[in-house]
Amino acid sequence: MKLSTKHLLGIKHLTPEDIQLILSTAEQFKEVLQRPVKKVPSLRDVTIVNLFYENSTRTRMSFELAERRLSADTLNFAASSSSAAKGETLLDTVNNILSMKVDMVVMRHSASGAPHFLAKHIPAAIVNAGDGINEHPTQALLDAFSMKEKLGRLEGLKVAIIGDIMHSRVALSNMYLLQKMGAEVTVAGPPTLIPKYISEALGVRVEYNLKKALQWCDVANVLRIQLERQNQPLFSSLREYSLAYGINRRLLDSLGKDIVIMHPGPINRGVELDSDVADGGSSIILNQVENGVAVRMAVLYLLANREN
Repeated sequence: MKLSTKHLLGIKHLTPEDIQLILSTAEQFKEVLQRPVKKVPSLRDVTIVNLFYENSTRTRMSFELAERRLSADTLNFAASSSSAAKGETLLDTVNNILSMKVDMVVMRHSASGAPHFLAKHIPAAIVNAGDGINEHPTQALLDAFSMKEKLGRLEGLKVAIIGDIMHSRVALSNMYLLQKMGAEVTVAGPPTLIPKYISEALGVRVEYNLKKALQWCDVANVLRIQLERQNQPLFSSLREYSLAYGINRRLLDSLGKDIVIMHPGPINRGVELDSDVADGGSSIILNQVENGVAVRMAVLYLLANREN
């Protein structure tokens, strides 16, 4: 089986069959990662450049490790220490890199749509590692993989995405993916952090009461407050936010049922999640990190081996 697309620009462009293929391929790679020798020659002679115009630790390390596990040749590009800082355009940068015979570009950029722009102008396969407030497709894929691994299914699951929905590319990719795979989605948070017409536009439920959202869901995917993307105050203080929307052990115990806790990281401990929740038995946050490598291996492998 092959992916229906040459690039991974967003979940919006994937079919349910594409998603299923990536998740089942990731299962095979997760088995590889349990072996004493964790490396396979699947992408030997494939050259991948990691093009990060925005700071990243988890996503970048996860992609780099996935590439090494697949035996790819990698180049790492940080915009702050490159000609981009001297005014070179995105297209000039990439054309210079492509002249080195690069097969694939993994890209993170603060501008929504930057990977889509590249895909129209260069022949290499593009993997979107996060573009502005648009999408973060590999995070949604690893979240889905982690949910399916924990609960055995995606279809029929009730998932609450909680927090800064307005500025979160993780939220948007998750909404697309979960609904394509038959899950139900509720978004929860302060009214100022939830887009006005999200229910009509994306078919999700909206809930402003945290406890009601938690009582409804099987899985709570908790997002951090993205202060760096907010150009005006959207709530009174982090303390006020934590009192209304922070998840602590007492709140979870009051639900009368178990739910799965997820977080894409980095966690603002004591704001959206208390440490005893983040590190507790309901949390699969570290599983998400581990699964990220297998999922990104699957994406790179499938795109590299697609018959274009």
